[in-house]
Amino acid sequence: MAIVRSQCGQCGVGCGIRAVTDTDRRVTVEGDRLHPANGGLLCDRGQALGDDAISLEGRLLRPLVDGRQTGWDRAIAQVARRLSTIMARHGPGSIALHIGGGLLTEDYYVANKLMKGFFGSAHVHAPWRDGSSAAHVRAFGEDVMPAAYEDIDRAATILLVGGGIMAQPVLLDRVKTAREAGARLVLLTDAGVAIDADLRLTLKPGSAARLLTGALLHGHDKGRHDTAFLARSVAVSADFWERLRPGHDIWSIARATGLTPAAIRAFYDEWIATDRVVTLFAGSECADLAAAVINLHLASGRIGRPGATPFAITGAANGMGAREVGCVADSLAAHRDFAPDARASVARFWGARLLVEGPGLEGEALLRAMRDGQVRALWSIGADPAAEAWLGEARALVPLAVRSTDSLAEQGDGWSMLLPSATWVEKDGTLTGMDRLVSRQRRLLPLPGEARPDWWMLTKVAQAMGWGDAFHYERPADIYREHGRLTAYGNDGGRLLNLRRHAPISNPAYDELTPWRWGEVPFDGGHFPTPDGRARFA
Repeated sequence: MAIVRSQCGQCGVGCGIRAVTDTDRRVTVEGDRLHPANGGLLCDRGQALGDDAISLEGRLLRPLVDGRQTGWDRAIAQVARRLSTIMARHGPGSIALHIGGGLLTEDYYVANKLMKGFFGSAHVHAPWRDGSSAAHVRAFGEDVMPAAYEDIDRAATILLVGGGIMAQPVLLDRVKTAREAGARLVLLTDAGVAIDADLRLTLKPGSAARLLTGALLHGHDKGRHDTAFLARSVAVSADFWERLRPGHDIWSIARATGLTPAAIRAFYDEWIATDRVVTLFAGSECADLAAAVINLHLASGRIGRPGATPFAITGAANGMGAREVGCVADSLAAHRDFAPDARASVARFWGARLLVEGPGLEGEALLRAMRDGQVRALWSIGADPAAEAWLGEARALVPLAVRSTDSLAEQGDGWSMLLPSATWVEKDGTLTGMDRLVSRQRRLLPLPGEARPDWWMLTKVAQAMGWGDAFHYERPADIYREHGRLTAYGNDGGRLLNLRRHAPISNPAYDELTPWRWGEVPFDGGHFPTPDGRARFA
């Protein structure tokens, strides 16, 4: 029997768990009272982790190549040979990656490095990713979540947009506790969300962005924005306000939202009068909503201060970790883009053989490239129920379809190869919660059969393809250290993502790592990671 502190990993919150393990794969799970994300709370999904761990029925426990069981040596050799052949015949960009939400940061890092530094491809389909990351980059200059969970506790008003928080019971409980302590809860919803609120405005579906953009213009016209903060910290084009005006008068917004003009004015006046506001919204809703929320907080100076921030709720477990290492189609690595100086720096650090030149394809655009024969191979890693239809079409379009999975049920789905992955309770590494809190995922159960971590199989394929000098990882700590060094490499303070303090971390210190949040208080004092230090309206 052993007691292990680890992570729930069922959503983007990043709750800590305290697990008691037994010798026959029995696991008892409870919330970790010492973890800052949940303070001991745990929802039904987290509590069910122990139930999911017991049985090995339906598990893929040996590699399958062309439908036949084989050992790892032959499977790795086959993956390496077939990928090498495709690269030789069809060049860079002929290989694509589908990546599920729920891998560890170390898995994402190795996958991204292999794809972009050695396959020469940025075709990364990550359907769990929401639009808030692009809005952060446009507004702040870097994909940085400005909020922390503690901001909810410190807010005078919590503006809750939509019902996305219903899928995050622990976060919802934190909002309810803040309200009981005196915070005012304002709810903007287009459905019957079962939350008690001090003010509830029921909108027409999809109109919340219009309402909030109207609040932006209203504050400008009434002279109630933080003009000193705007002048010092936000670059605003001369014609911005006039371009914003069409369609954002009170009457147009009333027609769009279904609210009365009086209700709209009352909401706008309440926003203006409150200094400490946290706005919680689902990052997956739409890009316009993310932009509207961020713009409103920038104009009023409600950012970079305790209890005043926009807060995009993300659903995918460790989606933030994937964004940190750049395992998405439109980012290179460590919050760097594809500018020539960034490419040169990352290429040097990685010892890249074939560094990708620009952003890749995803979604329908990637399927079109497969139909056209430009993309000839797909490697899919991680569970992703929402992507089943996309995966079904994609694997039928490419000659080589490799799947890393823990499920034997995928045997008849037409994959060229199935590689047995570890389940969540068998994983070891780190993840990042939606508020930049890095925590340790510790393995609760031993790996059964020939199941292996995703980073391990990616590393072995890279070594078999002749890149062993760049992929020398023996344990997750090796990858974490390299990830930390890359965030610090060539970083003179221009990027907030900087894990320099953990670049030399020892193996024992990595094993004992306690939760910590990078970035301190982002944008403190109105300073942003842009060339002129000023934010832009998204």
